[in-house]
Amino acid sequence: MPTKDHYLSDAPPREEIDTLQGPALLEFGTDWCGYCQRAQPALAQAFASYPGVRHIKVEDGSGRPLGRSFRVKLWPTLVFLRDGREVSRLVRPSDAAPILEAMAAIA
Repeated sequence: MPTKDHYLSDAPPREEIDTLQGPALLEFGTDWCGYCQRAQPALAQAFASYPGVRHIKVEDGSGRPLGRSFRVKLWPTLVFLRDGREVSRLVRPSDAAPILEAMAAIA
């Protein structure tokens, strides 16, 4: 699956995330965040190698329940899931290598 262009303002409920099947990357951030923008080329590179990983890109902020349920503090936060369970996470990744390593663990 290709990387998503924009963060979803309407996040899916946590119950839906918890029941996902297969590998997924839950990305928390905002379109205006500089760290989030800088991470996009590395994410695109990783998704080119792992096209079967589902990408859920969620806009985060104060009072957003999904981000709070994952205890997100900084953007972007990448939560790597396998069958709805968190396997690992990265905060503010600067290159593709750690993303690729985390994707390999869930794929």
